[in-house]
Amino acid sequence: MLRPVGLSAWWKNVGLAVVHSRAQLGVKAADVSIEVLLSGGLPRFSIVGLVAAAVRESQDRVRGAILSSGFDFPQRRITVSLAPADMPKTGGRFDLAIAIGILVASGQVRAAGLEALECYGELSLSGALRAIPGILPSALGAVDAERSLIVPIENAAEAALVRARVFGASSLLDVTAHLSGSQPISAAATDEPVATPQAVPDLRDVRGQDRAIRALEVAAAGRHNILLTGPPGTGKSMLARRLAGILPKLSYAEALETAAVDSVLGIPFDPSRWRQRAFRAPHHSATAPALVGGGSPPRPGEISRAHNGVLFLDELPEWSRHVLETLREPLETGLIIIARAAGQAEYPAAFQLVAAMNPCPCGYQGDRNGECHCSAEQVRQYRSRVSGPLLDRIDLHIAVARPSPRVLRREAAPGEGSNRIAERVLFARSRQAARQKCCNADVEDSVLQAWPVDAETLLLTERAMERFAMSVRAQRRVLKVARTIADLAGRERIVRDDVAEALAFRGFDR
Repeated sequence: MLRPVGLSAWWKNVGLAVVHSRAQLGVKAADVSIEVLLSGGLPRFSIVGLVAAAVRESQDRVRGAILSSGFDFPQRRITVSLAPADMPKTGGRFDLAIAIGILVASGQVRAAGLEALECYGELSLSGALRAIPGILPSALGAVDAERSLIVPIENAAEAALVRARVFGASSLLDVTAHLSGSQPISAAATDEPVATPQAVPDLRDVRGQDRAIRALEVAAAGRHNILLTGPPGTGKSMLARRLAGILPKLSYAEALETAAVDSVLGIPFDPSRWRQRAFRAPHHSATAPALVGGGSPPRPGEISRAHNGVLFLDELPEWSRHVLETLREPLETGLIIIARAAGQAEYPAAFQLVAAMNPCPCGYQGDRNGECHCSAEQVRQYRSRVSGPLLDRIDLHIAVARPSPRVLRREAAPGEGSNRIAERVLFARSRQAARQKCCNADVEDSVLQAWPVDAETLLLTERAMERFAMSVRAQRRVLKVARTIADLAGRERIVRDDVAEALAFRGFDR
């Protein structure tokens, strides 16, 4: 490297080190280079690169950790640059990388292979490493970059889920001993976690709701959204809480996506729930940021925590209309983009919606055991709290009536269990995966148009569209439900009976 004449003495006092880490951007992690420069001049410690307050405060944590670990803190001008400079950096995740950079630049630690390593962890003043949120997206990025990771020991099992080479350390001294080769750290095991069988509610407990159970089976098989309408005490919540029990287990890729959302929120990884689908049931008083995400920096909400699982919204008309309208985009795209002045984040939100509501304000319209006192205008206003465009995105609209005592006596024996229904759901989903690589609810229009349909069946859908003033979206969703019904029956072609049942599930039989 050529240097200007007269600066040779100055360069002798300069130390430079580069350590790799990553900044958290939603469920993604962008590469960050921590460049540490030690130069002459009055002692000063500065960190640059669009850093938040928590990163600037790392100066004191790093200084305390270095001194507590028995190293000398350089009494020189220390400049730490987190590049790229225009990317926001937050949290204490860069503490370890900054400390290693200072020790390497000052010559106190000789470390080879820093280019193939990424460092993460918040330092305590004693030099101990603390766990950080969002380690899983960072580990995914490290795998793509073909680098290994040094992380706090509490984060090691989570980071190893991506089958990366992960070293879990307890302190700054452990890391320096590993880098110098004096006491290497063993790599964390990359074996896939074995989930603990969980007791889940079983559909065997439901009595007298055969039509609703059939609708749940269809919804699970095609990943369709469903709305349950009926008087209080008819089993709407009971049915909704049993949907997750008939869904297939998450694939490895889906499980990583779900775990990444929890990782961003700082929720400790639970191996016992690996590959199990989430069931989220927020209260109707939840705000829009709680449901879809928000804050600064943006954080995921309930719909992202329900990614690849079930989102249950009970008492649907009691929700704020503004909050419900925020669901329209993620229901279509499976994503939610949260934009704030401090930055923008994209989170996955491919959830399956299960909603429940009463037929009227008092809840007893059409109930044989209750008397409704609501006027027609009250009923209209109550139902109008849920917008037409949102209802149009719900594939199955099921009326859940109160079964008569005679029916309950006849069905006193337990019904069909969730395990048997789950087998049929898995069979239908395997057909969909072989045909189009996704569930029927998620297919594009080009795929939908290629499905084999009888001419008589197409004529039925066209007549239904005219008679019931169905939107084009509603017509397509009816065909998707009909395709799922055909898959459950093992049919290659959609027939008239499939469309007729799909129309009935849409509420067009009344």
